Amino acid sequence: MAQTPKPQKSRQPNGASSIFLGKDGRWHGYVTVGTKDNGKPDRRHVSRRTRPEVTKLVRELEKQRDSTGVAKAGQTWTVETWLIHWVENIAAPSVSENTIDGYRVAVYHHLIPGLGAHRLEKLEPEHLERFYRKMQANGSSAGTAHQAHRTVRTALNEAVRRRHLATNPASIAKAPKLEEEEVEPYTVEEVQRLLLEADKHRNTARWVIALALGLRQGEALGLKWEDVDFDAGVILVRRGRLRPRYQHGCGDKCGRKPGYCPQKTSVRRETKDTKTRAGKRPIGVPEELLKLLRRHREEQERERVLARDLWVEKGYVFTSPIGEPLNPNTDFHRWKDLLKAAKVRDGRLHDARHTAATVLLILGVPDAVVDRIMGWEPGKSARMRRRYQHLTGPVLQQTAAKVGGLLWGTAPRPTQPAPGGSVPGPSQGAAAAESTVYVARLGERRVPFLHRQHAETLATQWRADHAGRQAEVEEWEHWKWESEGPGGLRAVRDRMPDRRLVHHAHAVFLPGGDRLNIGRDERWSVSAWEFETDLYTDLPVRWHTIRRPGQEVEAQVRGTDEEAVAAAFAEACAQAVDRAMSPHKYGDVVD
Repeated sequence: MAQTPKPQKSRQPNGASSIFLGKDGRWHGYVTVGTKDNGKPDRRHVSRRTRPEVTKLVRELEKQRDSTGVAKAGQTWTVETWLIHWVENIAAPSVSENTIDGYRVAVYHHLIPGLGAHRLEKLEPEHLERFYRKMQANGSSAGTAHQAHRTVRTALNEAVRRRHLATNPASIAKAPKLEEEEVEPYTVEEVQRLLLEADKHRNTARWVIALALGLRQGEALGLKWEDVDFDAGVILVRRGRLRPRYQHGCGDKCGRKPGYCPQKTSVRRETKDTKTRAGKRPIGVPEELLKLLRRHREEQERERVLARDLWVEKGYVFTSPIGEPLNPNTDFHRWKDLLKAAKVRDGRLHDARHTAATVLLILGVPDAVVDRIMGWEPGKSARMRRRYQHLTGPVLQQTAAKVGGLLWGTAPRPTQPAPGGSVPGPSQGAAAAESTVYVARLGERRVPFLHRQHAETLATQWRADHAGRQAEVEEWEHWKWESEGPGGLRAVRDRMPDRRLVHHAHAVFLPGGDRLNIGRDERWSVSAWEFETDLYTDLPVRWHTIRRPGQEVEAQVRGTDEEAVAAAFAEACAQAVDRAMSPHKYGDVVD
């Protein structure tokens, strides 16, 4: 009869791992992986029926301890509980207002609904990668998915630092591919049209500062008169305007959003200092702009007299009619109105900053001076110049002339700008400059081609798709299209655009979940060309739900696969009903 082995009595040195047979007949192992909050050793215990099993687990714990570290013992975190704790208790006190706003949108609108149920230590890179793909399939842009990736990576880095996680799965997961769109700065002719139109509107100098000096929106709206030195001809940039945030002053009885409450109170400071030392900078001001600022100050004095007791004196350069600093959202819409009034192509307000940086490149301003004017930090300035300064026609022409002078000994030829301030690049010879661009004019849309037959074919087919609407072919001279045509030469096509049959589905639900009869078909199909971006998609299906300002929830589906659209429509409607009945589940703000 085999004898039962006796429990081991030998003792390992303090801190060393130990393996022994217990009185319960099982093998036990203890590994010291660190120190507890109270200063005592953090000993982890494993137990198995055989010694080899326990030995394997002990060696794995030792290897993990010596490489990445062992997760801290204590509270069992889910992704949801950790993200909420991180964003409210760790990130909120230590980052700027704008940064925490972005974190909260990513956490409450995307990460918690998509990943919140996972145990924190069980979250895998594959979970994240599938989540990013699902976000984009449901209609989120690559930029939104990338923002969610950056947020969860930052949150989990903090979990690793506090030993709630051994490794960060977001650092391993492949981030969504983010292709930076090439910004096309406004031409000299477009800038002149904008400035001419701006002279007809209130706060004229606001847009001149954006286009001539390249100040960021917050920097321009945060300017105070004490920052303008008329004698020295200098503006000192040292603060930025923050987006306002309000809460009800009526006890939430008015039935409006906090920002529209008659007794609203601000819960956020109006400005903050520039983010970096490089952002706090003096900028030389052209004499013409100084004249505009003097005139602007006189107009502001007249508004102060008219406003009387309603005027709030805070010293800002650009204000509302009663002296309050301008709201960035209002400022953005005024920019869009200016573009329409000047009949200039649509663009972001930030494109004015790209335009100003490109003008400095055209003028040959030294890089060090450009960095000071634009407020770029020395370590990042080269990358920022690549991002903001665009190689326009004049720059390419001057470079080609210098290369020709060096290699062939030819004298650089003076460049005469074509109408609109644009100069043909070096790859465009005389024949190209005299060639014709054939433009299919489809209602208000113009699609340019190198070959006339493509333009005629497109006009014929588009006319057949859109009964009763006119389509014709126009001939443009090459230089004219380059300077005046939407998109310039990059828009000219040498092939026919793609066309798809796109299936659509749409429904709207009231807050209680009832279907709203909107008086149109819930499903329809259209033939869409690739340049009709409001109708076009080459995906089998994509769908999303969104809460309207009036609190109705809208479900939208479109795609090239009719059966997939029908199936997705049922799923979208189910989510829309759930979202209408449980808004807080999706992070919606309901007044």
